[in-house]
Amino acid sequence: MADLQNDPQAETVAVGSVDDVAPPRREPPSEPADPAAGSLERARELLAAHPIADGCSGLGLALRDIPSYDIEDGERLLETDIPRLRDGGVGAQFWSLHVRGEPTGDRAVTATLEQIDLVRALVAECPEGLRLALSAGDMADARNCGRIAALLGPVAGPALGDSLATLRAYHALGVRSVTLAGTRWTQRDGLTPFGQEVVREMNRLGVLVDLSGCTLETMRRALVVAKAPVVISHHPEQIPDDVLRQLRANRGVCMVACTGASIRETANRLDHVRETAGPQSVALTGAYDTGSPHAPGLADVSCFPRLIAELLDRDWPQADIEALTWTNVSRVLRDAEFVSRAIQARRPPSTAKPTPHDG
Repeated sequence: MADLQNDPQAETVAVGSVDDVAPPRREPPSEPADPAAGSLERARELLAAHPIADGCSGLGLALRDIPSYDIEDGERLLETDIPRLRDGGVGAQFWSLHVRGEPTGDRAVTATLEQIDLVRALVAECPEGLRLALSAGDMADARNCGRIAALLGPVAGPALGDSLATLRAYHALGVRSVTLAGTRWTQRDGLTPFGQEVVREMNRLGVLVDLSGCTLETMRRALVVAKAPVVISHHPEQIPDDVLRQLRANRGVCMVACTGASIRETANRLDHVRETAGPQSVALTGAYDTGSPHAPGLADVSCFPRLIAELLDRDWPQADIEALTWTNVSRVLRDAEFVSRAIQARRPPSTAKPTPHDG
């Protein structure tokens, strides 16, 4: 009781009426967090550690159409530049070496060599942003140094000139992907004998077989012949489920292009490939600067995080997103290199030539 008497504050509380006591102060309710903003932030954090390996960029060809450009500081005439690549969480890109007009023979070879020269020169001019990559190890080294890995390919099949020696020359220049479509040795009913030899030589060299644009029978036959994983980097149509299951057995990758009418539609395509071929067989293709239309939310390379945020909202496991963005592409390259070393250890280069039936 003495303690109470000696404490004025305690005494006031004891004798004051209930009405005299001030009510507890209430903090204003906090605004609910925006779930979309939260997913976007998570997507950016994830891409900082596991960046996008973009399966097909048309930047090299697009640069031929503008008199001058500055991709280091920003180039708004294009859908790609280094600042936006960094904003989009892109760590690697395959630079398409397809050329306009679909030339054949010597003209196709010359145009492709000019395109390779342009891309290599551009990469050399941007050492703080880009680094040429010839292998999965180079991809990782570029990422670890804060550079964006530039991979050469795909080359269009007609640019081989029906010559395995030309294929080997492209490989020596750094090409790591070739599409089979549009050649005399890929037909509606599959591959000719020379076409099968091309696939085998690509496996021996460690060049990725790209089935984009091929007929379904060519895809099915190539997946039987190939000893290394194949890729489908920019196919214009939906891949049938039986081919996706065959791709799963091959350990290859279907790269879904960001060309749907909306982010949701592109995510739906990714869902389907993931469910059918498995999370180890799906990757992304921006298809930027190729002339392909893109949804408003995916207008340029800086928009990849929005697509990843959509997948997070769909409860994709983080491991599956890491596989989608980087791991699957890196693994396919590494597997192709492993198969190449194994084949070269037991057989020399092929000297096969086109037969009259092959054209």
